[in-house]
Amino acid sequence: MIIDINEVSWEREEKQVLNGLSWNVKQGEHWCILGLNGSGKTTLLNMINGYIWPTKGKMSVLGKTFGEFDLRELRKSIGWVSTALQQKLYGYETALRIVLSGKFATIGLYDGYSKADLERAEALMASLGCGAFMHRTYDTLSQGERQRVLIARALMAEPKLLILDEPCTGLDLFAREQLLHMVSAIASQDNGPTILYVTHHVEEILPCFSKMLLLKDGSRFETNHVEDTDKLLTASVLSSFFGVSVGIERINDRSWLSLKEPIWN
Repeated sequence: MIIDINEVSWEREEKQVLNGLSWNVKQGEHWCILGLNGSGKTTLLNMINGYIWPTKGKMSVLGKTFGEFDLRELRKSIGWVSTALQQKLYGYETALRIVLSGKFATIGLYDGYSKADLERAEALMASLGCGAFMHRTYDTLSQGERQRVLIARALMAEPKLLILDEPCTGLDLFAREQLLHMVSAIASQDNGPTILYVTHHVEEILPCFSKMLLLKDGSRFETNHVEDTDKLLTASVLSSFFGVSVGIERINDRSWLSLKEPIWN
């Protein structure tokens, strides 16, 4: 089991951010987590990465039960791409050094690395279209280039779990589609990591994400235990989920959302 969450809640300043969440992710599954801002997505990810602990309930990640394992070691098996991480990186570091730091799950490169590490970092960057700017500093890169670097960094330690937290934020249409193409390629790799893709944009949900968690107000949205993405990406389910009438159109194996009624009345 990659993720095993059992009746987990998390409170902050007397506010229930997560409320009795139960969720399992098996090895080899690729999941999309869909939810609007404030639904609890970021809290859930911070918990999976061991940065915060459940107020109630039990959970394990990669077979390691919280409270019984050094979570700093656990993070070395998790690749994480997020806006929050991007803001912590040092702008003066080269893209290559940032990718190398992924092996140690550190902000900044403090440990020595081997020739094999360097070759792996260079190969990853080349495969993700980062080779041309590996020696440029991070603060000179575009948003799309930075996201590619972060994905290469996340893959550096050959993680068992790859978390992509709204990776298309700030990207234009073309950069977004290029990044989604890369995500699809990673998902299709033999012996690749289990992927969690977090978004609030339905059109970003790729066919490789066959499972989906609908998160609303800190709880799992009740769908009678249905987890298959193709059964959840329907007008009726999403209209109930968003609380407004929506339509769904399928184009090139992707779903595109539209409003069926004005929301400002």
